[in-house]
Amino acid sequence: MRPEQIIIRPIITEKADRLRELNCYQFLVAKKATKQVIKESIEKLFGVDVVEVRTANFRGKMRRLGRSEGYRPGYKKASVWIKPGQKIEIVEGV
Repeated sequence: MRPEQIIIRPIITEKADRLRELNCYQFLVAKKATKQVIKESIEKLFGVDVVEVRTANFRGKMRRLGRSEGYRPGYKKASVWIKPGQKIEIVEGV
């Protein structure tokens, strides 16, 4: 898979904003992506040095609309630590 297919989008929340001060960026990534592939994709796309990658898988929650039941889609989140002094500009501007 290409790096553009691995990294879907950055996660923009208050918690993610606080973590950015510690050089930790959070991204929504492809479900089948491994930590090594995520690291290589971030380094290639943004030109930064990745120190550590942590991932978390989330199952879709059940939702209901009247009698109909369904599930929200599940997703995988990656927390990426980069070297101090470096920044990912696409996330900083938001």
